[in-house]
Amino acid sequence: MTPENILIAGAGLAGATAARTLRAEGYAGSITIAGREPHPPYLRPPLSKEYLLGKAGEDAVEVAPEAWYAENNVTLRLSTPVASIDPAAHTVRFADGTVQDYGALLLAPGATPRTLPIDGMGLDGVTSFRTLDDSRRLRQQLASGGRQVVLIGSGWIGMELAAAASTYGNQVTLLGLEDIPLAAAIGPELGSFFRTLHEDNGVRFRLPAAAKEITGENGKVTGVVTDAGEHLPADIVVIAVGVVPETALATAAGLEVRNGILTDASLRTSAPDIFAAGDAANALHPFTGEHHRSEHWHNALNGGKVAAKAMLGHDAALDMVPYFYTDQFDVSMEYSGFPSLAAKAVPVVRGSLEGKEFVAFWQQAGRVVAGMSVNWPRAVKPSAQKTIKALISTRREVPAEKLADGTVPLDKLVAEAS
Repeated sequence: MTPENILIAGAGLAGATAARTLRAEGYAGSITIAGREPHPPYLRPPLSKEYLLGKAGEDAVEVAPEAWYAENNVTLRLSTPVASIDPAAHTVRFADGTVQDYGALLLAPGATPRTLPIDGMGLDGVTSFRTLDDSRRLRQQLASGGRQVVLIGSGWIGMELAAAASTYGNQVTLLGLEDIPLAAAIGPELGSFFRTLHEDNGVRFRLPAAAKEITGENGKVTGVVTDAGEHLPADIVVIAVGVVPETALATAAGLEVRNGILTDASLRTSAPDIFAAGDAANALHPFTGEHHRSEHWHNALNGGKVAAKAMLGHDAALDMVPYFYTDQFDVSMEYSGFPSLAAKAVPVVRGSLEGKEFVAFWQQAGRVVAGMSVNWPRAVKPSAQKTIKALISTRREVPAEKLADGTVPLDKLVAEAS
């Protein structure tokens, strides 16, 4: 049965996409989106890339124009998150104490940045990075250049922020627990490629290194002390050590939680009429038969669509090949596939790392399970990403020598594997 009213707990990409999909599917019932932030739903990827660099304005981060919500009879309850859920009564209580019932509930609360248990976290000039306000503030601090910036965290966000800070003309030092940045995600060879890219642009690395203390004077940050005893001067310190899925609501309501809110492939949770999508959802993927939790926008976008259709009783599953991208200096990278399946595999490279133009494939038992393209000409059809997704979907073995051989057309690889 189609629910009379749908409540969405979380005003991010997954929640807003679900609302848009519901209306596109002809749903005429009540839709309410409740979120913690004061802003209408926005996209996060530009916050550490083109928006942070001043190459894009506020309209570039909108999921939909603000007027769309009123025009489509979608109620936004901003700065008023859902505080608790009563699954048996099909009601929620908001942070302001009001109670509302629901026919179907979508949990899309996102994630929160990890913090560090060290002294100095409260000093002026020390920030985490997650929200639109974080990006606005950091852009203002970086834009004039000439600042000493310490980035703590050598993952994708840390590397993107380091690139942006350096591009603005600041002196940047990056700390991370890995020997090589991004090695846990893409392996040491390709992680070294990104490290060299950054070093060629003036970024300094301290790897492996941990922040032991953040120092300050008169309430203002002055530097970071590493576990090796080195003091790194800093006007700005950004903590980028990952995020934690928001599962408190689900846990308190008795839903099954394990590294996120557990769902089936249609994003149904363990409670009737409650669904979950986005960063907080740990969804069963039909391709692997395992649960996967993804913190990338592509997952939130598609998860919102799937959840909306499932809430309407349609046959829908989150079965797409995961995807994300990054832009750092003069490198544009796209990645499709399953990092958990690619872990510890040695990538097969087509093209030139030195020339900053290549495609890398990861295989498991001869089958392509992931791939990334760097500055690969998009005019070449089929595109590298289309090829990678097609090769993954065939589940067929592909000889590594053909993956590496640039004389073998990408479309021929797909045809032979199909």
